[in-house]
Amino acid sequence: MFYETKDHHGLKHNPFKALVSPRPIGWVSSMDTEGRLNLAPFSFFNAMSDNPPTVVLGFSGVHSEGGPKDTLANIEQTGEFVCNVVTYEIRDAMNATSEMAARAVNEFDLGGVTALPSTLVKPPRVGESPVNMECRYLQTIDLPSNDPERPNKMVIGQVLGIHINDDILTDGMVDMTKFHPLARLGYKDYTAVKEVFSLSRPDQEKQDRNHR
Repeated sequence: MFYETKDHHGLKHNPFKALVSPRPIGWVSSMDTEGRLNLAPFSFFNAMSDNPPTVVLGFSGVHSEGGPKDTLANIEQTGEFVCNVVTYEIRDAMNATSEMAARAVNEFDLGGVTALPSTLVKPPRVGESPVNMECRYLQTIDLPSNDPERPNKMVIGQVLGIHINDDILTDGMVDMTKFHPLARLGYKDYTAVKEVFSLSRPDQEKQDRNHR
């Protein structure tokens, strides 16, 4: 099949998010100017560069009470946030915080997770997550939207510091078989990394052979 994205795809559900998968989940903790906490998962999340490390978050729509969603408002107003990586073991806690809750609700409580102090930014990190990336807000980019009532935006942040639980390290490397990062597949489907294989670039293989 083929369809133009300006038209209806003719399927039961939009396939786009299922096709661009798996996608890592950024569990973003933020704080408003009055110190109230927010915690929300984002499957439109990824790393964009590594020197310095930067991450991006995709936002769509508005809060049920009107105005921008809490995470977007908090990041733009305070300039800080934390990306906590979701693993298979904490999938239910993450899902609990995906609810479109009232602004006054603290999603750390919804998920039953621990708010631990960060080192470089004010928003706390999720204690149950084995990886926490403390970030500084860089900019917001307005994206096209087919619905004027549901604006699309991309937030870029610079990672200032990273917490890694020693339990997921083996020989000085992140061990994916211990890490089990969760990823979104589209619809209601998820997956977790349980198996790993390696591939070397052709130029790397040539270099390795030359040094033998």
